[in-house]
Amino acid sequence: MKTLFIRVIAIIFVILPVFSSAAEINQKPFVIPELKQWADKDGLFRITETSQIIVPKGNSDLRHVAKLFAEDYKIMFGKELTISEGKANKGDFTFKTASNKELGKEGYQIKISDLVEITAPQPIGVFWATRTLLQMSEQSKERELPKGEIKDWPDYELRGFMIDCGRKFIPLQYLRDYVKIMAYYKMNTFQIHLNDNGFKQYFENDWNKTYSAFRLESETFPGLAAQDGYYTKSEFIDLQKLAEEYFVEIIPEIDVPAHSLAFSQYKPEIGSTEYGMDHLDLFNPETYKFIDDLFKEYLEGENPVFRGKRVHVGTDEYSNKKKDVIEKFRYFTDYCIRLVEGYGKQACVWGALTHANGETPVKSENVLMLAWHNPYAQPDSMIEQGYDLVSIPDGLLYIVPNAGYYYDYLNHNKIYDEWTPAQIGNKVFSDNEPKIKGGMFAVWNDHVGNGISTKDIHHRVFPAIQTLSTKMWTGKSTTLPFDVFDLKRQNLSEAPGINILGKIGTEATLVYEQAEVKKGDKMKYKEIGYNYTVSFELDGANEKKGTILFSTDETQFYLSDPIKGMLGFARDGYLNTFNYRVKDGEKVLITVCGDNKGTRLYINGKLHDNLSIKTQWYSEGKDKMYYIQTLVFPLKRAGDYNSKIRNLKVYNYCKE
Repeated sequence: MKTLFIRVIAIIFVILPVFSSAAEINQKPFVIPELKQWADKDGLFRITETSQIIVPKGNSDLRHVAKLFAEDYKIMFGKELTISEGKANKGDFTFKTASNKELGKEGYQIKISDLVEITAPQPIGVFWATRTLLQMSEQSKERELPKGEIKDWPDYELRGFMIDCGRKFIPLQYLRDYVKIMAYYKMNTFQIHLNDNGFKQYFENDWNKTYSAFRLESETFPGLAAQDGYYTKSEFIDLQKLAEEYFVEIIPEIDVPAHSLAFSQYKPEIGSTEYGMDHLDLFNPETYKFIDDLFKEYLEGENPVFRGKRVHVGTDEYSNKKKDVIEKFRYFTDYCIRLVEGYGKQACVWGALTHANGETPVKSENVLMLAWHNPYAQPDSMIEQGYDLVSIPDGLLYIVPNAGYYYDYLNHNKIYDEWTPAQIGNKVFSDNEPKIKGGMFAVWNDHVGNGISTKDIHHRVFPAIQTLSTKMWTGKSTTLPFDVFDLKRQNLSEAPGINILGKIGTEATLVYEQAEVKKGDKMKYKEIGYNYTVSFELDGANEKKGTILFSTDETQFYLSDPIKGMLGFARDGYLNTFNYRVKDGEKVLITVCGDNKGTRLYINGKLHDNLSIKTQWYSEGKDKMYYIQTLVFPLKRAGDYNSKIRNLKVYNYCKE
C-alpha cells in the first residue's frame, strides 16, 4: 500500500504542472528587463485600422512620449498610429499619469484588454511602458498583445554603461544609436569617457610618442581636441538633447589627474616628470589653472556644453608612493568635486580613497562614487564616509576588447545567476542599501592599435546591455533560467531602426542573391554581420589602386587596395589585405567568410588566406598585443570597377 501511495503522489505531482500551465490563459510576456508582475486574462489585443494613441489634453510631456512611440511603431511595423486627445476606442493606446507610491518614479502599469491603458506616476514610466509594448509586439507576427495586467518598476535608480572614447574614437552616430539601444532596454545612464591614453610600452616607452586623445572641441585650448576624431560642442549638445528625449542621462567624464597625457602633451609643464607624463603635476599651480579653465569652458553659462545634472572628474589610479603625493591627490580630488559643484552639478568620481588613504578631507556629501576595485576604494568604508555608490566591479563588469585580460565578452551566465548591484567585488550588501544607487558596466579600449572596430565593440556591448539591464531593473526577481533568457533575447531588436550587428534574417540560409552586380549598384541590405559568407564570380580586369568593390559610409571592401593593389578591406582607420591580387582576364569564384575572430578568403572553394588574430610584440619582446582583422561585410553600394561581378550570394552563416 505504501508503494502504491507513493506512486499516486508522484503522478499527481507530474500532472499538476500540466493543469497549472493549461489554466494559465496568457503566459507572462518575455521582455528585457523581465517584468516584475503579470496578471493574465483571456484573449488578445489587436491593432485596428483606426488605432490611435490617446493622451490627456494639453499634456505636452505625454504627447512627446506618444510621438516617440508612434515613430518607433511605424519604423518597426510600418503601421501609422495617430495621436489624439479624444475618447479611447477598441484598438487604442491610452497614456496618463497618476500618483502611485508602489511604482516609484520610473514604474508603470499596463492594462491590456480591447485597448491598452498605460498609467505611470511620471512620463518616464509611460515611456518605459512603450518600450515594453514594442518588445512584446515585435515577438508577434500580427502585433497582437496578450490580455493581462503589468506592474513594473526598477530595483535601482541608476542603470548605466560607460564607454571609453579616449583611446578609440567612437563616431557620434554610434553614440546616438547607443542612446536609443539603452533606452529600449530601460537603461538610463550613459557615461562618456572623453580622454585617455595608450600604454607607454607600446610606443617605444616614450611619452611623447604615446597615443593620447581628448575628444571634445575646445576654444579655450585650440588644438587640444584629437585630430583623428572629436565631437564639436554643438554635436555633443545635440547628443545630450537626444538622450534627454529618450530619458537617458549622459554623464561626460574628463579624467584627471591620471590618464591625462592628452593634457600634458598639449601643455608639458603640467605633466609629472616623477610619476609619468600621464599624471598631472599636482604641486604645480599651472595644473589647477588649466583644470579651472577646461571645466569652465563646458560648465559656465545659462546653456553650458555639459547639460546634465552630473559631471565625472575621474580621479583614479594616481601614484600613492609618497605620503605628500597621497595628501595632494586627496586635495586635488576635493578641489575637482567642489569645482563642478560650483557650477551646480553633482560630482562623480572613481573610487580611489582607500588606495589614497590619508588625512586631507575629501567632500563626500552628494558625491557619486563609482566603486570599481575594492583595494582602491573599499565600498563599506566609502559608504561610512558618506559617498553614494555605483556598483561597477572590474572583475565582473569590465570589457577590454581582445586584450587578454579582464573580459573580452562578459560572463553573462554568471552575471545573470549571481550578481546584482548590491555585490561589489567581494562585498555583498543588502538589496535595499540606500547608498548603492545602481550599477554600470564599462568598455575600456586599452590597447590602441589592436584593430578592434566599433562593430567589434558593439558585438560585445549589446548582449551585455541585455543582461545588465535585467539585473539592474529586475534584480533577484528574475524567474527564467539563463539558458531560456539567452535563447529568447536573440529574438529582440537592438532598438527601433537600429541594426549595428548587421543581422539579416533569423534562419541560417541564403539571404540575398543578385545575378550581376554592376558598378554603382545599390543593394537591398547595408551590410551583413558575423557569421556570414559572401561569394561571387569574378571576371578580372586591370584595376587601379584604391578600387572599391562594395562599401558603406564606414567600410570599404577593395578589389585593389590603395597601398599594394591587393584584395582587402578598410574600416576604423585599419587596412587589412589578403594575399591575393585580381588578375586581368582571370575567372575565379571568390568567397569571404567572416566572424568575430577574423576573415577568411577562399579562391575557387579552397582556403587561400586567413586574416585571424595575430600577436604583435613590443618592448623587445616583453609586451604583446593581439591584433584582430574582422569585417562586417559592406553591401550598401557597388564601387567603380572594370571587372565583372556575377552570381553574388550572401549567407547569414559561415558556409565553409
